[in-house]
Amino acid sequence: MTERTLSRARTGDEEAFRELVDPYRAELQLHCYRILGSIQDAEDLLQETLLAAWRGLNRFEGRSSVRAWLYRIATNRCLNALRDKRRRPREVPTMAEPPEPTRRSEPLWLEPYPDALIDALADTSPGPEARYELKEAVSLAFVTSLQRLPPRQRAVLVLRDVLGFRAAEVADMLETSEAAVKGALQRARGTLESRLGVGDRESAPMPRSTRERELVGRFANAVESGDTDEVVALLTDDAWLTMPPQPFEYQGHATIARFLHDRAALRGRSLRLAPTRANGQPAFGCYLPDAQTGIGRPYGLMVLTLQGDRISTITWFGDSGVFPHFGLPRILRGD
Repeated sequence: MTERTLSRARTGDEEAFRELVDPYRAELQLHCYRILGSIQDAEDLLQETLLAAWRGLNRFEGRSSVRAWLYRIATNRCLNALRDKRRRPREVPTMAEPPEPTRRSEPLWLEPYPDALIDALADTSPGPEARYELKEAVSLAFVTSLQRLPPRQRAVLVLRDVLGFRAAEVADMLETSEAAVKGALQRARGTLESRLGVGDRESAPMPRSTRERELVGRFANAVESGDTDEVVALLTDDAWLTMPPQPFEYQGHATIARFLHDRAALRGRSLRLAPTRANGQPAFGCYLPDAQTGIGRPYGLMVLTLQGDRISTITWFGDSGVFPHFGLPRILRGD
């Protein structure tokens, strides 16, 4: 069937080309997201990949599967995009001077990824050599750690340990040697393992479980009522609050409470929340109500990392441009 479809696509049959590539669209977009850290960039690179595949179909020799060929195109397009970004550094958005953080990190350009797109991959099985399951390989902690790796190490680790391609296949995709792939993979694994907490994901409540709903519901009620002390009471003792790409990171009850009180005073009113999910985790679209009309305008998106019956990380994304990807409304009307 694939050979017949491939032959038709090579003659310029667009419907045949769609039959050929559509089964891989969702997983290719997620692949681009893992490497780039941005859903908006991932969408752009997916389109570039498919256009390059359409134009290069006559050069596809069939030495690999169509899927592997598409991953080769997508991976190299992403690496080119990362090289271009390094030549054009972005400026971190300004924010009102916050309280002294626990630490300052290098700016990390990261966006959340909607669960609605991940759910489409539920039946996608990685190769036999993969080391990570889908749940872990889409988590915010995992994707954040990936972004700290050099681009080529990042690509090698995703291709080998997340997708399960063989070393020889990855070497062919990246036009390098198997020895170079193995060396990059060893370095990437060492860095990733040092950054990822051991066992934290296993101790989190099951997604959409009663335990998760109860904890997340208490958090939402506390935020909407402006009860910062209750928010802090739901955190683990060593919890973090981060705000990529802002470099400011806060750890611990007292430090996080000081930051939240400071931001609440600047806003002058409590946020309203719309539930969603990102990276396999509970999340909220946050809206700031207008003082006169009460209509909430997009303000940012929060993703929660859970550990046991507490919240171990609050990750704040201030770019409301991601709201449409999550199906979040443009406004929230007052009660």
